[in-house]
Amino acid sequence: MTLTEKYTYAKDAYASIGIDTDAAIEKLKDVPLSLHCWQGDDVIGFDHDGPLTGGIQTTGNYPGKAKTPEELFADMDEAMLLMPGQKKINVHASYAIFEDGEFADRDALEPKHFKKWVDFAKEHHMGLDFNPTFFSHPNMKDGLTLSSPDEETRRFWIRHGKACIRIANYFAEETGIPCVMNIWTGDGYKDIPADRMGPRMRYRDSIDQILSEPYDFHKVKPCVESKVFGIGVESFTAGSGEFTLLYAAANKDKCIPLMDNGHYHPTEMVSDKIPALLTFFDEIALHITRPVRWDSDHVVLFDDETREIAKEIVRCGGLDGHVHMALDYFDASINRISAWTTGFRNVQKALLYALLTPNEALKKLQDENRLTELMVRQEEIKTLPFGIVWEKYCEVCGAPADGEWFAEIERYEKEVLSKRA
Repeated sequence: MTLTEKYTYAKDAYASIGIDTDAAIEKLKDVPLSLHCWQGDDVIGFDHDGPLTGGIQTTGNYPGKAKTPEELFADMDEAMLLMPGQKKINVHASYAIFEDGEFADRDALEPKHFKKWVDFAKEHHMGLDFNPTFFSHPNMKDGLTLSSPDEETRRFWIRHGKACIRIANYFAEETGIPCVMNIWTGDGYKDIPADRMGPRMRYRDSIDQILSEPYDFHKVKPCVESKVFGIGVESFTAGSGEFTLLYAAANKDKCIPLMDNGHYHPTEMVSDKIPALLTFFDEIALHITRPVRWDSDHVVLFDDETREIAKEIVRCGGLDGHVHMALDYFDASINRISAWTTGFRNVQKALLYALLTPNEALKKLQDENRLTELMVRQEEIKTLPFGIVWEKYCEVCGAPADGEWFAEIERYEKEVLSKRA
């Protein structure tokens, strides 16, 4: 049976519950999902050679990781060939590219140090997102940055944040696409602190100073991201969920909240938080990952929570610019290009699955308290021929279907990755 014949069958099956599969495909193919550059080299970047510090940890040593900007660009090119849908690229400040022996510390970074990222994005007709890098640097004093009681340390990192605002503006101006710029630190303490408020007051003042740098909120979207804990800061983090959410609520004209679904207690579900936040915020941002017992940043799967996150994005109108989505994970134990591809495709699958859900009909059952029927209908949807619609979506986007792309991963590993010393 040809794909056209199979798709006709699937299209009719979904039409029976009021879903237009063609419309779902057309909707999704233009929705950007930001691909994180740091999966390709285990979050090392180009401005330091030492180990990761500041609550960040990558495990594994699979051969072939990118060690230069050229290798990283080539690997991203390879991965994006295997992904359907619209992409953006998410860049950390530690991925500044210096030439001719030049070096600038993080508080002195300039747009020119990211020109090659802009050129790469323009070549692919993509936008860029950005992240100040508040970790893995000698100027982390006692594991603290924006919340440090040492004013010289804190001023360094405030200057870094301001420089990143200017770079984010450069990205937006050059690509013509808004840049989401995310502020996250792992500032905290391993054991019970004597003062919880002091670090948060300093953190608040630091973000205030960073956001005093001029920018157009229509072009640059500063975010504040929370963390429940990190390695070495298990007992207290300055940027807790309550802190970042309240900061964003108090500064809605300057920034938006960002939720990473690995940055909460294990029983907290970000899928439930999405409609809660969108009740009060016009825009929110997400980093989509897969935590296993903690914020372990495993490759995103087509699992229950990923599907629920996608359902809430779709149900709440998030695909119309209200939810900015990015991937955020780093697995060094498996082929990194496969990790990129698998996670990106799974988020796309989840979004398509959500678009193929008869949300209005299900909402009506809920509002009419027909909860028995609601359960039945929700379960029956799971066995509709979703895989066929996904295959059609891949064809429309010019990407390989499931079962067709892993051979290319193996070829690239044999011919490219295996030859990297």
